[in-house]
Amino acid sequence: MPAIRRPGAKRRLVLIASAVTALGSSLASNPAAAQAAWPARPIRLIVPFPAGGGTDLIAREVANKVATSSGWSIIIDNKPGSGGNLGVDAAAKAPADGYTLVLGQTSNLAINPTLYPKLPYKPEKDLDAIGLVAQAPLVVVVAADSPYKTLADVVAAAKAKPDALNYASSGNGTVAHLAAEQLQKAAGVKFTHVPYKGAAQGSTDLIGGQIQMYVSSVPTLIGYIKNGKMRALAVTSAQRTDDLPNVPTVAESGYKGFEAVTWFGVAGPDGLPKDVIAKLNTAFNQALQDPEVKAKLAAQGADVRSGTPEQFAALVRSEMVRWGKVVQESGAKVD
Repeated sequence: MPAIRRPGAKRRLVLIASAVTALGSSLASNPAAAQAAWPARPIRLIVPFPAGGGTDLIAREVANKVATSSGWSIIIDNKPGSGGNLGVDAAAKAPADGYTLVLGQTSNLAINPTLYPKLPYKPEKDLDAIGLVAQAPLVVVVAADSPYKTLADVVAAAKAKPDALNYASSGNGTVAHLAAEQLQKAAGVKFTHVPYKGAAQGSTDLIGGQIQMYVSSVPTLIGYIKNGKMRALAVTSAQRTDDLPNVPTVAESGYKGFEAVTWFGVAGPDGLPKDVIAKLNTAFNQALQDPEVKAKLAAQGADVRSGTPEQFAALVRSEMVRWGKVVQESGAKVD
């Protein structure tokens, strides 16, 4: 019986290489098959603000539910700076493979394109919308020991001493910054803006007396309000929020028609595969319908929102127009 000849090492390598080439050709000719295994590694969700702020809290709560429900691994990557621009830009420039996402919001998707003359990305062109996640009003607060009991008290103080009253926001170009600009215009006063890179230091400085007023989202400040360290003067939504039922709206405080809310939504680099967008949208929408997620976001002062990628993209476009007008009217610019 003749001996069976086994292929040598070189022959085995040739066979393996041929098999890999054949598989690659098959996937290249069938993109759907190439994407079928997605996600094959952890997904990075960029939060363009520091840990502990409203955007971060919402991101972690929703991402955790998506991960536990789908079995995916989602890593939160806080990348603050430049009013949220650094994090969004990092997502816009990432490979369009579905492994890098960003939780954008009104400021860095709708306001900053007009506010920053040299913005390194264009939301409507450089990002693919995945879905809206939540919406929240802003709240105007002072320290618990502040002499200001109402918004009218703040306005009176600002009229008596223009520019003497400092207010904080979580950065230039945020909704809080522009909402405060609108309030100053409506009330005929001038505050001094002190922008921070995030919520934590601003909260510390308000409580410590370094600044007199803070404007930020309800999710960012509601914990301080409930534990008695801050006093809420007004919310910026059209109606009072269930989380702060005794706090009047800015409109109720004498500025009829005033409204400013911040929304949060997931996006990724332009060119994401359509099936990946669909999987992500479905996963996030399902997570947002979970009663526990709704309750936890509500406890943070945020209302769950959802919808299709197309609806979120349309919202971004319309809000860019709306807030662009506010920026132009205020004369605000950031280099």
